[in-house]
Amino acid sequence: MDARIRNDFPILDRTVHGKPLVYLDSAATSMKPRAVIEAEADFYRESYANVRRGVYALAAEANERYEEARAKVASFIGAQPGEVVFTRGTTEALNLAAWGLGETVVEPGDEILVTEMEHHANLLPWQETARRRGARLAAAVVTPSGELDLDDLRAKLSRRTKVVALVHVSNVLGTVNPVAEIAAEAHRVGAIVVLDAAQSVPHMPVDVRELGADLVAFSGHKMLGPTGIGALWGRADLLAELPPLLTGGEMVREVWLNWATWDEPPARFEGGTPPIAQAIGLGAAVDYLTRIGMEAVRRHGEELTALALGELLARPHVTVYGPHDPGVRGALVAFSLAGIHPHDVATLLDQEGIAIRGGHHCAQPLHRRFGIPATCRASFYVYNTPEEVKRFLSALDRVWEALR
Repeated sequence: MDARIRNDFPILDRTVHGKPLVYLDSAATSMKPRAVIEAEADFYRESYANVRRGVYALAAEANERYEEARAKVASFIGAQPGEVVFTRGTTEALNLAAWGLGETVVEPGDEILVTEMEHHANLLPWQETARRRGARLAAAVVTPSGELDLDDLRAKLSRRTKVVALVHVSNVLGTVNPVAEIAAEAHRVGAIVVLDAAQSVPHMPVDVRELGADLVAFSGHKMLGPTGIGALWGRADLLAELPPLLTGGEMVREVWLNWATWDEPPARFEGGTPPIAQAIGLGAAVDYLTRIGMEAVRRHGEELTALALGELLARPHVTVYGPHDPGVRGALVAFSLAGIHPHDVATLLDQEGIAIRGGHHCAQPLHRRFGIPATCRASFYVYNTPEEVKRFLSALDRVWEALR
């Protein structure tokens, strides 16, 4: 990756505890390039107004920039603008999907199928939907090597299965699930497929048509964009059938004291004042990633992951979780050091200026599957370098010597 890319991220110039910052927690949230920071600031300085309301010049400009951002996001994932609903992030998008499908598709006695590797954001909404609708929640298991057991998933699919909700790339294991294959199996029994793409859209080319899922959720803050913005893509015919999660201003056609009629998607799902500036910032992030090229983003992630993975696997005191082939995993590595709590590892690495994640990564059932309370996780993005990975590995060796 071009070294000039790193210079676009002002926060990476700072030091932590007197050491140059090495940020290896992009799976949690990514840093922002100047282009994104300035796009959001420029909107506040030049064109700020609410959208879908005023007829004055500023309002028209704001609305145009907001819808331009939607069009950029849609193009980025191979969709049409009318199929992209802006949300506050992946979590809200998945809650919207779960609520809407619960109201229209899931009946008492039906089944919802998830997997053991789900982030809580793609588990808790389905727990609530199953509870609310009197349905059963089942989970496809994960193999010891950290891959989804497709035979188990197929065995658990039936005509009672109304929804299959799964992650595209595990935020712990890095596993890239074969979504198109799973979607085809699910559709054969009439199930709707909901995909958590929070860890895939930022890191690899994603075309929602090729994936075959019916609803796809992702966040802006993990793909160089601002916090407080994400999206739910859905098939146009499916979105037209779903009720809104949030109700309020500007998502209706008519309101009477005792009833109302919803607007067409995507406006139907964007009640109240939306995250306008954040959407514009996300549009700038999409422009930035498009200039790099998502194939190049994917290759860079694979190269850094391969470097870290190979070195970690060579250390007998390190346990790595997930597939050992960097070509079939995302740009992250979860691991543990024998006998040492991940929080201690992360704390000592922080003293070296190195930021990694230590914890259960909002995936407690998955950690229980492997019999561990937590893991360490190093995750990479476009601004990271091989030299930073080597610095992380060298510091990790010092942590081991200090705490073994």
